[in-house]
Amino acid sequence: MTFAAEVKNAVTPRAALLVIGVLGLQLLFIASYVGALHHPKPTDVPFGVVAPRQVSARLVADLKALPGGPLDPREVTDAAEARAQILDREIDGALIVSPRGTTDTLLVASGGGASLSTALTKIITEAELGRQRTVRTVDVAPASPQDFNGISSFYLVVGWCVGGYLCASILAISAGSKPANRRRAVIRTGVMALYSILGGIGGAIIIGPVLGALPGSFWGLSGLGALTVFAVGMITLALQALTGIVGIGLAVLVVVIAGNPSAGGAYSLPMIPDFWRAIGPALPPGAGTWVARSIAYFRGNAVTGPLLVLSAWAVVGTVITLLTAMRRTPEELSGERPPFGSTVD
Repeated sequence: MTFAAEVKNAVTPRAALLVIGVLGLQLLFIASYVGALHHPKPTDVPFGVVAPRQVSARLVADLKALPGGPLDPREVTDAAEARAQILDREIDGALIVSPRGTTDTLLVASGGGASLSTALTKIITEAELGRQRTVRTVDVAPASPQDFNGISSFYLVVGWCVGGYLCASILAISAGSKPANRRRAVIRTGVMALYSILGGIGGAIIIGPVLGALPGSFWGLSGLGALTVFAVGMITLALQALTGIVGIGLAVLVVVIAGNPSAGGAYSLPMIPDFWRAIGPALPPGAGTWVARSIAYFRGNAVTGPLLVLSAWAVVGTVITLLTAMRRTPEELSGERPPFGSTVD
């Protein structure tokens, strides 16, 4: 057998297409992570200003005009309201101007991301110097001492997401070339639900009682974990039901390549470019990271939207998985005419 014939036997056209797909994912991974994280800088950070009436409007205008547009300032009635808005996650910081002295107070929340708190401190300190004033920083929602840079919540959610798509992939490939019929799809969905519950509780145990990395409600984090794992797992099963083995790559594209760098984990959302900032809250890693931080540091505030995002992924994945199984033809179920990539279901 010639070398060319050997290569043809060793690398089938289908395998060649899959290898090209993997190469594409590799390049997208590099582009997404480096593009999102190589040059973090704050842009349009929601920011409150509490100041005497005669200087408030001018100060807001000056902060809005800072080079690069790092802040999106707005007037706030008083210090108590500014604290409340930070804890409600409506703003990321606030400047409280002293009406009598020359030392003002900057409110930040490192629980929402230490990188952003550090950036706000630098920006406001420099701005205050230009006004011949000084500033002291008060952290109203500090990250745990065991949560360096406030990223434990992000890695917790990443772990849940990894578990979700790996479990779904294993459930699919365990049946070999047999596409999922209705009963098999229901069983896989049930197994995915049980795995999600165990994964959520296990992650909450590790991050809380074992490592002490995150405060907040144990059962709140457990529920978040279960929902995150199930959402990622079911969308992975759905993609595999639609496209076969290609679905694994599509799940990696959505969750890992697009979702992780846009989640606001390593750097908070206001510090990453517009594209990633726009897609992050709509993907499981971003929605999960936001909720985990809210549970840990912000009294569970502002979680409705992200929880709806995770629920939508879970519902859509479940519906597609079950409907696709119901629509399988007899030839597909017998393995006589499988769709592309169905050797792993």
